[in-house]
Amino acid sequence: MSLRAVIFDYGMVLTGPPDPEARAAILRITGLSEERLKDLYWAGRRAYDQGKLTGLGFWQKLARDAKLDLSPAAIKELNEWDARMWTTENPVMVAWQLALKQRGLLTAILSNMGDNVHARMEREFGWLARFDVLVWSYEMGMAKPDPAIYRYALKRLGVQPHEALFLDDRAANVEAAAAMGMKGLVFSTVEQLRRDLLALGLDGQLPLPG
Repeated sequence: MSLRAVIFDYGMVLTGPPDPEARAAILRITGLSEERLKDLYWAGRRAYDQGKLTGLGFWQKLARDAKLDLSPAAIKELNEWDARMWTTENPVMVAWQLALKQRGLLTAILSNMGDNVHARMEREFGWLARFDVLVWSYEMGMAKPDPAIYRYALKRLGVQPHEALFLDDRAANVEAAAAMGMKGLVFSTVEQLRRDLLALGLDGQLPLPG
């Protein structure tokens, strides 16, 4: 059956790599090594994505876990830099979403996302309004790869799993989508996406990106 919808992850799919200035600022404020920051950051991120922590709460927890004595002003600054870090843009993929809409396909974002990053995105990216459905994990209280959040996105779109293509930069999230019957692709680059779409024979149903 023909595809009716394309569901995008947000980070590292519709966006570019994390903003290097923001990452440098976070390292400077915390004084942590790259490796230590990475371990602490991702250890607490799922709770943030699930809405169990606010952005400020996430950074307060990270500071406690790292045994850092940071002022409220420093915590607030870290929260602001964190939001900036994830509001880069992948213009080719943003343009592809518009091309899909013009071809008559439904489009959605299904993203593991915290409140403060989302607030900055809303301020920065007018193109979010072009999507038919937006699903942010912190608002749902659950995150990928929980099957329930995929089912919710499909229900909102009004499509069956086999009618949807799902793109994410994390293999575990794509595998969860595929297990539900969606077509899934791990996104790395626009060039690889083109090759993958051609390999699946989807170029007859979808415009190719780029």
